[in-house]
Amino acid sequence: MARIVSTLFISADGVAEIDPAWHFPYFDENMGRAVSEDYDGADVLLLGRETYDSFAGAWPDRETAGGEDAPFAKQIGDMRKVVASRTPRDFTWRNSEVISGDLLEAAAALRADPGVRGVLIPGSISVVQQLLAAGLLDELRLLVHPVAARTGRRLFDEGDAPYHLRVTAHPRDLRPRRSTRRGGLRGRHPARAGRGVTRTGAGCVAAVTRRVSAGRTRRRADGRTVGVQSPTSHRSPP
Repeated sequence: MARIVSTLFISADGVAEIDPAWHFPYFDENMGRAVSEDYDGADVLLLGRETYDSFAGAWPDRETAGGEDAPFAKQIGDMRKVVASRTPRDFTWRNSEVISGDLLEAAAALRADPGVRGVLIPGSISVVQQLLAAGLLDELRLLVHPVAARTGRRLFDEGDAPYHLRVTAHPRDLRPRRSTRRGGLRGRHPARAGRGVTRTGAGCVAAVTRRVSAGRTRRRADGRTVGVQSPTSHRSPP
């Protein structure tokens, strides 16, 4: 069974809607490397409409330009891209398709598909929120920036039941070999029943939500802790 993994840039106050003013000061080669590792573990991208449009407006041109990011742009272009959209789409970027029907049913089908190695959700806050609430998200990887954005859309929306968070890394536990030049931290842990990972970056304690099923949450006491220091980063279109 494939795992569904979310990877997000996020500020210390929980804003996941990227603003270049708080994101790019913490982006460096180690952050880019962490994001590349996320993509290497998947063969399907599950994207919200806005994230897809952002990617499609940048990466095909970068692949054609043949610059430094061309290999990564080609990797994304070659991946299967499944887009959550309520309206019909005419795609010009190769290997793109729109979800026909319900998002949750489509996500469950991708997880159960023996031909799928892994599903990655870059950005796409609404998609992540829906899968998290339904218990369909296996891993939540947060690249946390040491900044209070103060404005923008937050990852964790309001709801009746809390998502229980657990610290998975602390600065004193961090290993220097995993640090970056700009002071971030990286932690790993499950986001739902079963195995999973949460990753953070940019000098902040890592925390993870563990979702057991829709409407219920509980903590996991037996998960192992992995920490890394310094600002990690996640590739995003210019």
